[in-house]
Amino acid sequence: MSFTKQERYDVVVVGTGAAGTSAALEAAQHGASVLLLEKGRHTGGSSNYTEGLFAVDSYLQKEQGIKVSGTDVLKEEVEYSKYKADSRIWRNYVDDSANTVQWLKDQGVKYEGVQAMGAGEATWHIYEGMGQSVLHDALLPQAEKLGVEVRTLTTAIALHQDADGAINGVTIRDEASQETQDVATGAVVLAAGGYLNNPDMMAKLTQYDTSRLIPVSSGKGTGDGLQLGWKAGAKQYGTGMAMLFGGYLKDPDEPSFKFMASQMNTAAGQQPLLWVNEHGERFVDESVVYNFSYAGNALYTQNQVYSILDQGVIDKMAKDGNFMGLGVYVKRGEKMDKLQAEIDGAVAADKPFIFKADTIEALAEKMNVPVDQLTKTITDYNDYCEAGDDKAFGKDTEYLVKVAEGPFYGFKLNVGAFCTMGGLQVTTSNEVLAENGLPVAGLYAAGNDAAGLTGDTYGPNMPGTCVGYAFYSGRNSGKHAAAYAKAGVTA
Repeated sequence: MSFTKQERYDVVVVGTGAAGTSAALEAAQHGASVLLLEKGRHTGGSSNYTEGLFAVDSYLQKEQGIKVSGTDVLKEEVEYSKYKADSRIWRNYVDDSANTVQWLKDQGVKYEGVQAMGAGEATWHIYEGMGQSVLHDALLPQAEKLGVEVRTLTTAIALHQDADGAINGVTIRDEASQETQDVATGAVVLAAGGYLNNPDMMAKLTQYDTSRLIPVSSGKGTGDGLQLGWKAGAKQYGTGMAMLFGGYLKDPDEPSFKFMASQMNTAAGQQPLLWVNEHGERFVDESVVYNFSYAGNALYTQNQVYSILDQGVIDKMAKDGNFMGLGVYVKRGEKMDKLQAEIDGAVAADKPFIFKADTIEALAEKMNVPVDQLTKTITDYNDYCEAGDDKAFGKDTEYLVKVAEGPFYGFKLNVGAFCTMGGLQVTTSNEVLAENGLPVAGLYAAGNDAAGLTGDTYGPNMPGTCVGYAFYSGRNSGKHAAAYAKAGVTA
């Protein structure tokens, strides 16, 4: 029994996030018939929560007089990846980034403006309504106008290939009825969003301690696209990277994403103040938070990390603003007017991530860290603050704030993560490569399923590169998949 409108489509796209939706729309704009599949009840995935995309030389930057060298960006990102990133992919991505900003605008996307994040460049194009609005108010309606068939609760479970290995079909399953159907197609785009939410794959393919990792995502990134590709003969490539964003609180009673807008979470996990490990020792220059991926790496060097705040710095952030925000959820410099109430509420509820005491000795006992060592750490740290010289790790004087005014608070930090990136090696046309280095004919990958943008650490100095690449690579995949399917040859 057929539950799709057609038995054959030029292009089938797996996943409805930024990459998949862009692929479907672009393919349709190039005249292809398209089936867009979403395994969940709702479209969009983790892209719904994104804030903005990377670009250089956009019309918005030109209006604001912002000049950023695309070649400098490319060199920085490739060097940052230790040359694990593909320079050709970065070149094409950077060169087309302004076009992607304009293309989104042409579909109805509205922007708040351009800004930097942390120590990065002003390349982050913030859109109104977050990704939810981009996808549901602009891209998906435009796709459906062009005849794209969008099916939710429908999973791609197998790819079909002809005698030469070229993709010629896909088996899909209706999750409501569990019925399956074979659909003929000229090309498939895999854009299923990586594998952050698949514990087995995370344990096998990465070095992260998943017990300390807090995924802040749609929960649907379970590696479906990668496994489809690998079973079709694609090369497993570029796995092992998760986009970390530093310290994050874990509340067993709340979904992880709810803390994104929490001032307490930002104060505890994102400030360049004082961290100690389970032994009560300081272990890093805490201003590493200005590169949130590096901060995540630093946190993972210890078995457990606690952030220490005193009442003085809490009052200071309420009056003068924080040192470092968390994206657009809690903006950098924002006055933390809800911070004390959020802290008091967590203490009153006896949340497992927060500890309060009138003395450092009592705080150490509550956190179960050695009293003598924590006392020594804070004494030494306060001496560095007094002298304006961090003799241990060289932190900038601006962030040397004494821990001296009770009550004192300790926060148990885990590590937040947005997504994984990589798994399928692709060409500059986003064709998926097999073990022999040749394309699997008719198979494309976009967004977080495609390798080539990073090494083992995400580069946040150019914020928005992940979702920007999702939009770009989706468009690139859709354009080439449509041309291939309609002409029967690789475009």
